[in-house]
Amino acid sequence: MPRDRAMAGEEVLRLLEESRALRRGHFKLSSGLHSEAYVQCARLLEMPARARRVGEALAARLRRHRLESVLSPALGGVLIGHAVAAALEVPFRFTERYDGEMALRRGFRLQPGERVAVVEDVVTTGRSSGECAAVARERQAEVVAIGAILDRSGGRHGFAVPFEWLLELDLANYDPTACPLCDDGVPLERPGSRPEPRPGL
Repeated sequence: MPRDRAMAGEEVLRLLEESRALRRGHFKLSSGLHSEAYVQCARLLEMPARARRVGEALAARLRRHRLESVLSPALGGVLIGHAVAAALEVPFRFTERYDGEMALRRGFRLQPGERVAVVEDVVTTGRSSGECAAVARERQAEVVAIGAILDRSGGRHGFAVPFEWLLELDLANYDPTACPLCDDGVPLERPGSRPEPRPGL
């Protein structure tokens, strides 16, 4: 990618703020952790031109891995995964939860040895990316990299392959049993895309 098209972390942060994707308060993340800040990347990516710009930037970080396809976990990874695949001109597929397990559906297929990158919007614990990668490996595809717009993991993602990201955000996360925001009585919001279990199910 030409130098003038390179995207620095400062630009990603500016776009997050301009799109009001970065929120402050008391949030339950899809990982189950609590946080004083929440990033709704769907807001960042809702304008196609902005999604294309961010996708091109992440694709530039991933290009060296010689990818043959991009795989993302639904729902959060779908927009950025598709934008990255478009920039790299490779196929895009996504996994989704079925009976509580991550699965490859809708006729999507991966070939043995296919070089795949798992692309997410935000990595906090690495759980969704890891589950998505496991689906690819079950089909004997080769997961060669993980990509994300934001790294909120603090280095604790546990990935065994290279991890490429555009912006690292050091935002405090808390175990629900030891959350100072809960102790202070700050109302809890659940803005994530992963549905809450229904009572009795």
